[in-house]
Amino acid sequence: MSISTDLAPMQAIGVGCNDDTLIVALSDERSISAPLAWFPRLLNASAEERGDWRLIGGGTGVHWPQIDEDISVENLIAGRPSAEKPESLARWLASRGR
Repeated sequence: MSISTDLAPMQAIGVGCNDDTLIVALSDERSISAPLAWFPRLLNASAEERGDWRLIGGGTGVHWPQIDEDISVENLIAGRPSAEKPESLARWLASRGR
């Protein structure tokens, strides 16, 4: 049996968040979800900030301009959480006054 690992054609077409989950609709009619805890900037963002997203790279990723967060579809499918260093996150949180 062969398993395809070609993730290149996957594209996001929509994004949603609830209190603890990121949900991304994909171009092949699937959706993928991941815990917000994997993405600390999204976890610490307001509902308004989470709702302000843009597709980037023709849908290969999602950008949240208000919190300067980018997540690729490939990383979501592969189950890779944010690679942001704790020091960087701490500076970002401090800049928000939280």
